[in-house]
Amino acid sequence: MFSAPVLVLNQNTKRDSGKKAQAGNIEAAKNIADIIRTCLGPRAMLKMLMDPMGGIVMTNDGNAILREIQVQHPAAKSMIEISRTQDEEVGDGTTSVIILAGEMLSVAQPFLEQQMHPTVIIRAFRQALEDILAVTKEKISVPVDTTSVDQLKKIVGSSIGTKFVRKWSNLACELAFTAVKTVSVEKNGKMEIDIKRYARVEKIPGGSIEDSEVLDGVMLNKDIPHPKMRRRIENPRIVLLDCALEYKKGESVTNVEITGEADFARLLQLEEEYVQKICEEIIAVKPDLVITEKGLSDLAQHYLLKHNITAIRRVKKTDNNRIARACGATIVNRTDELREEDVGTRCGLFEVRKIGDEYYIYIVNCKDPKACTIVLRGASKDILNEVDRNLQDAMQVLRNVMLDPYLVPGGGATEMALSHILNEKSKSVAGVQQWPYKAVSKALEIIPRTLIQNCGANSIRVLTALRAKHAVEGNTTWGVDGDTGNIVDMKEFGIWEPLSVKVQTYKTAIETAILLLRIDDIVSGSKKKKEDGAGGGGGAAAQGPEAE
Repeated sequence: MFSAPVLVLNQNTKRDSGKKAQAGNIEAAKNIADIIRTCLGPRAMLKMLMDPMGGIVMTNDGNAILREIQVQHPAAKSMIEISRTQDEEVGDGTTSVIILAGEMLSVAQPFLEQQMHPTVIIRAFRQALEDILAVTKEKISVPVDTTSVDQLKKIVGSSIGTKFVRKWSNLACELAFTAVKTVSVEKNGKMEIDIKRYARVEKIPGGSIEDSEVLDGVMLNKDIPHPKMRRRIENPRIVLLDCALEYKKGESVTNVEITGEADFARLLQLEEEYVQKICEEIIAVKPDLVITEKGLSDLAQHYLLKHNITAIRRVKKTDNNRIARACGATIVNRTDELREEDVGTRCGLFEVRKIGDEYYIYIVNCKDPKACTIVLRGASKDILNEVDRNLQDAMQVLRNVMLDPYLVPGGGATEMALSHILNEKSKSVAGVQQWPYKAVSKALEIIPRTLIQNCGANSIRVLTALRAKHAVEGNTTWGVDGDTGNIVDMKEFGIWEPLSVKVQTYKTAIETAILLLRIDDIVSGSKKKKEDGAGGGGGAAAQGPEAE
């Protein structure tokens, strides 16, 4: 009658189901949020991380921190993933999205303990998210004039205000603004701003941060191959190539059998004639500067030098694309297809400069360049990396505002306003869903609360005063001054954030919370037996660093 229990899963698999899995997920998400809670706001602390290679990362950028952390728990991994999504999508708000997602799960925990079904909580969260998006767009956001330089710089200033670069806020705003304006192009009536591809950041240790600048052109960390070639050319004619200026080698291994000595001489002559031919085709368009992505033989250098042409070899494809955008040249794949219109003439100056021990090629003073290089100077590599990360965030913020010109007040004002509105709306929500719906309004308060905690003020007192402010109709712009912990009107204080960043933060945080609440079973399969046997000795050692 009673048979032995049937084992479906492998003996080595670990399985958590039901309440245990949900509690584990919520705990993991809260732990990840706690790691970077102190990284929010202008009084943010930095984290120092050491990667396996011994390199050091010092940052308060949520995404950069979580990227370096090795985690075991699957829910923690998905939390880290959302910070990356936020970074790729809008470039800012990576810390707040994690803190908010952790808090959303935290407020759901009591309902799970009271035996409320996860789908009920999820339905309430979904409804709250829809209301948040509608209210933010209609009641809280204000349009911005993208032609006003001062307004745009203020927005960038509020993004930079929480970062390491805030001391050089004006300079960073200037750099970000110039770079974004340079690379923005209008295509088919739509704005296209590709920062990643066309605004390159070149970090050179040495000098001070004040020496950083945006070049109206491109800079490469290269030197010219021949010492007699010109190192400075004004208004150069530039030819960009994607082919090798040397004798073509066969794709496959080719063996040639030579019987007479004259044949060998003929072979060498053919190679020389081929190189001479491609050089003559280049010389025909009278360039001053030839840049190729591939190799450049000594013979080709000789021919080009005779005609006073400077050549640069082995330039990266991405750099070549930037040069093409800056000086108006077309990248050509075959020298016999070179025409006059392929030559770039918009560049004002080509120059090789020495900074420290390195040589840098400057192709600058371009007329209306659509690509640029941001040269960052600073005391050390770590400082430069952090400045680079901050600058990327600032440029992304500008891009978001230009594509979607709406702003919302910063400093936790938007969250507080939403919290108040959702709290009022929850009274009209029918049934048991009312409680999780109300909990979302409570969870939103985590952003102002964290800002208050991080600057050392009394969170209960300030938050109560802020709630009282928002209870009055029309006070949606009151938030927390992250430096002092006092409550201020963001309209006068001048801290604004792009609507698209905020909307993306709410969407990502709440949808992740919903996703993790739906999980009721975690099965973690162990490695195959064979691998266990092979790596048995190293098992404890492998887990060592993670256990710490």
